[in-house]
Amino acid sequence: MRILVISDLHANLAALEAVTQERFDRLVCLGDLVGYGPMPNEVIRCIRDQAFVAIRGNHDNALALDVDCQCSPQHKALAEATLAYHRTVLKEEHLEWLRGLPTSAEFKLDDYRFAAVHARPRDHLSGYEITPDLPDEQLRGEIEGVKADFILVGHTHVPMVRGIGSRVVVNPGSVGQPRDGIPEASYAIIEDGTVELKRCAYDLNRTIEALRALPLSPTILDQLIAILERGGPGP
Repeated sequence: MRILVISDLHANLAALEAVTQERFDRLVCLGDLVGYGPMPNEVIRCIRDQAFVAIRGNHDNALALDVDCQCSPQHKALAEATLAYHRTVLKEEHLEWLRGLPTSAEFKLDDYRFAAVHARPRDHLSGYEITPDLPDEQLRGEIEGVKADFILVGHTHVPMVRGIGSRVVVNPGSVGQPRDGIPEASYAIIEDGTVELKRCAYDLNRTIEALRALPLSPTILDQLIAILERGGPGP
């Protein structure tokens, strides 16, 4: 079975459409469908139609429950501005769907056990601790007690595959707003117990044009576009 794992879509429909051209049997979405991008309704509709498993991210949680997004201070203004806009355009059925999403999921595919959260097992919606350079001992502490072969996380927008004992921790990176210096949509394929991190180019100009049409301040728009173009916040 070919499993497509995605996270942090952030209302970037062009990127999501490019990624879902990949062949897959099951789609697992680790959250943050909304925030930062121009097309929240379209992205939610796509995931509702295609996902085998979908969980709620911190931006989804903020929008659905009208609470703080718990994102990094560096991106707080961008998150608040775009989430405020999304509240004005999101369809009620999509809002209700976000509210109903779990913040974690456990499932079995091909006899492998999977555990999925948006940020980390110890705090499903926040915390940027699980990174590629986190020492093994600290990573063991982060996943302590999780009974799964594959532990799927997102939130950092940085792709990662780490083996810890018999378990594999996978972050597919971000579809809609990569932040590791590569401005291409990032995702993971898990097949026959093997993980492959992958990238694909998408129509970035389409996303930028859609952003430019939003009723946001030029400062916010320029920052959002710079992140997309650079694959990260930049200098």
